[in-house]
Amino acid sequence: MTMSSSNGMSRRALLGAFAATAVAAAPTFSNAAGFLRGAGDVRRIAMYAGRTGESINTIYWIEGEYIKEALAEINYFMRDARVDKQIAIDTRTLDITAAAHALLDSTEPYMLLSGYRSPETNAMLRSRSRGVAKNSLHLKGQAADLRLNSRSVNQIFKAAQACRAGGVGKYSGSNFVHMDCGQVRSWGS
Repeated sequence: MTMSSSNGMSRRALLGAFAATAVAAAPTFSNAAGFLRGAGDVRRIAMYAGRTGESINTIYWIEGEYIKEALAEINYFMRDARVDKQIAIDTRTLDITAAAHALLDSTEPYMLLSGYRSPETNAMLRSRSRGVAKNSLHLKGQAADLRLNSRSVNQIFKAAQACRAGGVGKYSGSNFVHMDCGQVRSWGS
């Protein structure tokens, strides 16, 4: 679908206007997997990054189609700000985080602690903590470490687990949940 620039309406603006009129009920834990597989018509990511002060609130998928411009914005937002490098964030990770957020029925944006990690940043973090994997999925843009002030780590963990779509780690002591699009597994306390 191509919009002419003469009418001043971009494809993204049109999709955004459509999405603003869509009403979607928040799924329950029992049907999270169905939501993740496409039962939802609109997928949105809302996050802020304490490290950079940046925020994002964007619809990145509508009726089976990823929005290229929105994905580019998300890739930049979830970059490794320590070294200002970015890669394409795996859309499966975005889908998991969006589905878990919908299950939590919260309007509060996630706080992003870590999205993409460069090899340099991952090595630095590994030198400071035993909890950082040498071959972390963060290195591939396939993981996110997130928190919500309005929900407990356990609530976020359970919502992400209910998606049954990747790895979920609970880090209660550090107050965040790791979500990735790797093998279905869970860990933490």
